[in-house]
Amino acid sequence: MTTPDHQSPASRPVVPAARDRIYRSPMGLVGGVLVLALVIWLGCDALFRGHGQVRWLALAVMILVVPLVSAFTLRPAVFADEERLRVRNPFRVITLPWGRLGSLRSSYSNEALTDSGTKFQLWAIPVSLRARKRAANKRARAAAQAARGARGGSGFGGVFGGGGASAFGAAEAVDAPARAETDKIMDDLRDLHERHGEAEHAQGEITVRWAYEILIPVLAGAVLLAVVLITG
Repeated sequence: MTTPDHQSPASRPVVPAARDRIYRSPMGLVGGVLVLALVIWLGCDALFRGHGQVRWLALAVMILVVPLVSAFTLRPAVFADEERLRVRNPFRVITLPWGRLGSLRSSYSNEALTDSGTKFQLWAIPVSLRARKRAANKRARAAAQAARGARGGSGFGGVFGGGGASAFGAAEAVDAPARAETDKIMDDLRDLHERHGEAEHAQGEITVRWAYEILIPVLAGAVLLAVVLITG
């Protein structure tokens, strides 16, 4: 009689791979779509209504600018699962197994540092100093409100005055964001690193791949633009 411990590999249930957590910049996406729409509109207008060198100039600018705008706005993304962190920057894709990641650092930019000290910037998770300041101000207001409620939360005043302040102060303290949005994303990535950094499935080699699908059109557009300007 065959026991469950001796099931053949084919008969064992397939465990689906964990889906990637994907982090991108909403403002970058919106800004990229608007800029691309403007560039394509103006470029197509020049192509169809322009004459002579204007058409070639519009074509060269579009071939150069469209990939560049896409690279810096639509392309950046960070993918994370239980095995690795994959960083898609404007011109490179970096795959970092959690076991090879040294730390995640946040200052004026968010960065991933390997165990050998190599630094990679996370373009898709930009730091917002304004958001950090807003979160800090909200935390300070909630703490002050809670402190006022605690001081007035006893006796008669706690029923009609201080008690109300305490309740609203506590609610605001709970609702107040502990961190700015991008800082909370970095906290999520650090948590994944801590949980999976020592796991066997999170080991491997760091890979860096250049984005030739961006670099080749940019180079072609730059060459065509130079030729048009020189011959014009």
